[in-house]
Amino acid sequence: MKRIELIVSPELYRHRTLTTPHVAVAVDILRATTSICAALQAGVEEVMPLMRIDELEGYRRMGYQTAAERNGHRVNDAEWGNSPTGYLSHDLHGVRIAFSSTNGTVAILSASDADQVLAGAFSNISTLCRHLIQQTSDVVVICSGWRNDVSLEDTLFGGALTEALCASGQYEAVNDAATMAVTLWRNAGSNLFEFCRKATHVQRLLRMGYEEDVRFALQSDTCPVLPCRTGDGPIRPMPCTR
Repeated sequence: MKRIELIVSPELYRHRTLTTPHVAVAVDILRATTSICAALQAGVEEVMPLMRIDELEGYRRMGYQTAAERNGHRVNDAEWGNSPTGYLSHDLHGVRIAFSSTNGTVAILSASDADQVLAGAFSNISTLCRHLIQQTSDVVVICSGWRNDVSLEDTLFGGALTEALCASGQYEAVNDAATMAVTLWRNAGSNLFEFCRKATHVQRLLRMGYEEDVRFALQSDTCPVLPCRTGDGPIRPMPCTR
């Protein structure tokens, strides 16, 4: 039986129970992993996750376009921000992007010791589930949250993913965070936007005028891609099982 553990903040990853070889699923529903799925769906060849804004210029010199966001705002000199609907409104085939965000890239980079790091979102949840059911490793789900605090929308996704994987008969949840996330997901109902409307990060983005992004990020299977990072390399799309 494979095991799944849920981490509600990147800060807790180093305290995880599953220290054996595993696949990590980094989650930042609002908005980095949703944006990564959207960028690959729009044709982006690869996304290099970066911790610091000052790392972007070196990648720009290597021919990458840059994407940067802090506290919900696009950093002034970056070509792209952190808007999934923004990526999907362009044809980006062949483009390489260097990307740094407030929370999502932190979660991705925190799991550099995992066999693979996959970007998970409602946008690719079915594609992600099919892949994880077929692979043989344990799974650690890392919720980005907001500046190392828990977030409703990431935990909700973790519950949806945990329930689906456990329902396959191939996984069992190993910590209370996973069990609580499943309970949260079962209580959410069909209208995720209304369920999440009072969440702090949702409120923050709505005040900033990003309702379209929020609504998009809470829809399932809009970008059936499988973003994967191995080692210190960029995130690239893996072939998907239909």
